[in-house]
Amino acid sequence: MKIAILGTRGVPNYYGGFEQFAEYFSAYLADKGHEVYVYNSHNHPYQEKMFKGAHIIHKHDPEYKMGTFGQFIYDYNCIMDSRKRNFDIILQLGYTSSSIWFFLLPKKSIIISNMDGLEWKRSKYSAPVRQFLKFAERLAAISSDYLVADSLGIQKSLKNRYNKESEYIAYGAYPFENPDEGVIKEYDVEKGNYNMVMARFEPENNIDMVLEGVVQSGNKTPILVIGKHETKYGAYLKNKFGAHSHIRFMGGIYNINHLDNLRYYSNLYFHGHSVGGTNPSLLEAMASKAFIIANNNDFNKGVLKNNAFYFSNLQEVANIINTLKKSDNLQAIENNYKAIIDDFNWEKINGDYLHFFEKCLTKK
Repeated sequence: MKIAILGTRGVPNYYGGFEQFAEYFSAYLADKGHEVYVYNSHNHPYQEKMFKGAHIIHKHDPEYKMGTFGQFIYDYNCIMDSRKRNFDIILQLGYTSSSIWFFLLPKKSIIISNMDGLEWKRSKYSAPVRQFLKFAERLAAISSDYLVADSLGIQKSLKNRYNKESEYIAYGAYPFENPDEGVIKEYDVEKGNYNMVMARFEPENNIDMVLEGVVQSGNKTPILVIGKHETKYGAYLKNKFGAHSHIRFMGGIYNINHLDNLRYYSNLYFHGHSVGGTNPSLLEAMASKAFIIANNNDFNKGVLKNNAFYFSNLQEVANIINTLKKSDNLQAIENNYKAIIDDFNWEKINGDYLHFFEKCLTKK
């Protein structure tokens, strides 16, 4: 098959979840003998024409000059280029800035869209932006030949809102196998004697609720708050909780080995995300044998099932901090780790996508 991957800033990954998936999946497809092309921003740090067997197509991306609107121009440039290349399948990762150009997509190609999370529910966006995102989601849902949902919650939403079937294919993670206690000493914490919360500093990730619960619990166990906090919301949280020395704002940590070790040796790992599909950081926490305390919603429950504890308010957070220990919940941790190996490993995820592509091509 001749396959294109659109909708990311490009590979190798320098940004986020879809870029990580595109990196792994494009290499997998090339290794299986398929002709695969990945669209990259013109100013992506990687400027070669091939990456692990995949062709790289650099297209002009004015986001660095224009902000968010530049993403629409970049997607337009990628779609216009795709019209010239006779692809069998075009995989679109997300829809936010691409679905308005649906009528320009090549008619002979099979268009498969990964529908990402429910972007229009994110409270960080203004009401007009959320309204646009809802419109963009609808365009992608009704104009694509096939849809992929990376969580059962997203699959259910697509069926309810648009009466459209979608293929459930989760995100992936690599099992963490080589813990090193020496790594966490760099962060001035001791094995099993600290908690963690890690997320983008956005209201729907419930960092505020978790930290309110920390304060209410009266428990002085250190909690590491990991995420880029040089934002308006980050300043609000640092100001609100700055007087509590056991609440440590660590900033963004991007060394995956350090993150894996911090998760592995932590006592409680809070996952506050309330919107979106299968969250990559949740799978990474499972893969690094963290003891997960998650926000109570269908997206998180669809992945963790009964192998986590859940919270809906700060009182529940406070109670969990004072009553639960990782050492008493080792079976749940092992169940999550096994789920990564059996259900969420990259080899399986890539294979599921390829099998779905073959099925779509056969139908055509």
